[in-house]
Amino acid sequence: MTEAQNPLTPSSVSMTTPTTSNLPTPKRALAIGAHPDDVDFSCGATLAKWAADECQVSVLVCTDGSKGTWDPDADTQQLIAQRQDEQRAAAKALGATGEVAFLGWPDGELESATKQRSQVAYWIRKLKPDVVIGHDPWKQYRLHPDHRHAGWLTVDGVVAARDPKFFPEHGLPHHRPDSLLLFEAESPDHFEEVDGFLEPKLAALMSHRSQFETTMKTDGTPDGDGALQGAALAEFRSRMQEKLEVAGRANGIVQAEVFKLIDDL
Repeated sequence: MTEAQNPLTPSSVSMTTPTTSNLPTPKRALAIGAHPDDVDFSCGATLAKWAADECQVSVLVCTDGSKGTWDPDADTQQLIAQRQDEQRAAAKALGATGEVAFLGWPDGELESATKQRSQVAYWIRKLKPDVVIGHDPWKQYRLHPDHRHAGWLTVDGVVAARDPKFFPEHGLPHHRPDSLLLFEAESPDHFEEVDGFLEPKLAALMSHRSQFETTMKTDGTPDGDGALQGAALAEFRSRMQEKLEVAGRANGIVQAEVFKLIDDL
């Protein structure tokens, strides 16, 4: 993924005023991303807020992240293993206590077909989240195919998981979440107040060290206790903080992450 595919800058934050805010903290939440780091960029502060209030947060990553480098000579299997480790560390930084699962489809080659939908529905049934969070598949002019397909898999997986006649081979009871939140939304209508949760979001993002150059446009590293160092990382921190603050100001609060809320599931 590239920075252009993540809403990192204030100009990319929709100024549409959301109409709802702050869901009750769910008992269980599942965030579904196309790649390692997607959920941390898009809803990391919200997940950290819920985790701090005893929500069991889980993360499901659809691809193996194997194309997340600009080095043509990079070892693919080593990169896949590294990105999985990074996602586990990121979830820990957010305070997540649930599963960190990987579907393992090749990066850039994800499809929203029946087999993949079954896999997503399986994890929804297994984890029984009250809230599912994922990419908005309806976002216009989205370039990365994995983001589009991951969005459709999230939406279609919720439908399949809720109805008992879909995929009975799972051997699991059907499950209907209460709410679906879509990040990178074309028309956000919901915000989560996240003032005070920038630090765990940043810590999660700093766990994705393989992405410093490609996604975060930095070349620094955290020090031993995880604190940021270096001008590039300081600039990245400033960008992430400003993004939350721009979304917050648009909604009359300090910091926010915005979503499209679908609660008629």
